Amino acid sequence: MIAELEQRIIYKKSLAGGKISVQNGNTLLFKRRQYEKLARAIGEELGIPAETTEVPLNEDVDILFLGSSVYAYGVDDHVKVFINDIHVNIGIVYNFSTAALIKSSYPQVNKLLLDKQICLATEEYACKGEFGPLHRGKPDARNLKEARKFARKMVNKYVNEHQI
Repeated sequence: MIAELEQRIIYKKSLAGGKISVQNGNTLLFKRRQYEKLARAIGEELGIPAETTEVPLNEDVDILFLGSSVYAYGVDDHVKVFINDIHVNIGIVYNFSTAALIKSSYPQVNKLLLDKQICLATEEYACKGEFGPLHRGKPDARNLKEARKFARKMVNKYVNEHQI
């Protein structure tokens, strides 16, 4: 059985001096090594670990990096449940994903978040993901470098826009 890792990486402001503290996440669902690679790359870049989407958000967050996958052109049920169970304020969500047959999970994730009135940034990170014989070795070192760069750029953008 194929397993994939759905993930979230959360940034939240601390009350002390406007600093950013971090919390983050990942959940085993479909192609574990693909999402684990991306999550670890993003986490390493931002200096944070990972949590599963099974762990609910219990406090407001500024930035949520949410990884997802698509099954038969639909977002995995675990991600749907995670999004549906959000009952805190989120400043912005950044989508990251791998996909073998489509560009990304962005349209599906956007619809789910819009239903909850949560903002999904227009920027996202998406790359090919290995699926059977397709896209062997993906995401690769170049993709991981791009994911790191994306995460850092989005955090810097948020910090600058919100004068943190």
